[in-house]
Order: sequence, then C-alpha cells, then structure tokens
Amino acid sequence: MAEKMVVVCNTAESTSVMPTLIFSTSGAALDYEVHVFFGPAAAKWVLKGELEKLGTPKGMPNPVELFNTLMEFGEKIVLCELALENQGVDPKDLRDERIKIEKVPTFLLDVDGAVQTYVF
Repeated sequence: MAEKMVVVCNTAESTSVMPTLIFSTSGAALDYEVHVFFGPAAAKWVLKGELEKLGTPKGMPNPVELFNTLMEFGEKIVLCELALENQGVDPKDLRDERIKIEKVPTFLLDVDGAVQTYVF
C-alpha cells in the first residue's frame, strides 16, 4: 500500500495552483497515493476552462497537462463542499467528472496517516 500525500490549495492565485499541481504530479510519479483538496477560495481551478486561462507560465509546465496527468494516475481530487454555495459552483461545471465533492471531515478521515502534507 502506497503512503498518502496531501496537497491543499486554498487561494485563487495562480501562484498557488501551479505548486499544487507540480507537487501533486511529482508525488504521483513517486508512487504516493496523492489526495488533492481544493478549498472554496481555490474552487475556480477545478472548473472547466480556468486552467486554460493560465496558458503555460514561463519556465513552468502546462497546468492543463499537469491536471490531466493527475487524473490519469487516478489520484483523488476533492473540491470542498462549501464551495458550492460560497463560490456559486455548479457541479456540472467541474472540469472532470471524477472530481469528488466532499465535506472536510470526510476528506480528513480519508487522508488519516498521510506522511506528507503541503498547503498552498
């Protein structure tokens, strides 16, 4: 069983989503069981079309490709349920149907025993 790694993104700034995606895909490449949590403030990053607006930042990997890599590895991507009302997110607008919508306690129970946690 792989060790768990947690990456939390809780800001709408591109300076937070890029390290979230880079750390997450790196963890997946190293065979960690990666759990990525997008808080309400970061909800836009899991919506259709938002990562595309970033383009490919100079000297950085493409954020859409990073996200797609996470999905291909089968990592768990979670959007905080609070974002539905707080940010007006409609689940049909999520960029991938495999993104889970969960309450924080459910997420915390799922990541119990994680060996690494990163927050951006």
